[in-house]
Amino acid sequence: MTKTTSENQSVRAVGRRKTSAARVRLTLGNGDIIINGKKLNDYFGNSFWTDKVLAPLQEVGKLKDMDVSVKVVGGGINSQAEAIRHGISRALVKWNEEWKSVLKAQGYMTRDSRIKERKKFGLHRARRAHQWRKR
Repeated sequence: MTKTTSENQSVRAVGRRKTSAARVRLTLGNGDIIINGKKLNDYFGNSFWTDKVLAPLQEVGKLKDMDVSVKVVGGGINSQAEAIRHGISRALVKWNEEWKSVLKAQGYMTRDSRIKERKKFGLHRARRAHQWRKR
């Protein structure tokens, strides 16, 4: 089922990874990607992270047809890139339900739920115990 969209219609979705959360808005346009008020290449200097962000749009062939606006908070640079990728994927599925199988096969629809384990009392870190000393 293809959703009918007009020029002004936009689709919103949230993507998450670790402590990062990305609020994504997709609209029809010419391929502009704005993250926290900056262009994609200005926000992520490295092409490794820009490729992660652009991967869902390349999979469905809409790299030059969609404008993406993102607000992302928390986590590190890699975690933010993967949260944005997750949010874009979810927004694309809201836009067109037929793309779900393509994006799911690449693993973009699955939220990476691994988070840092909490520190326990009596330990240095989550599992690191005190070092034993004989004297």
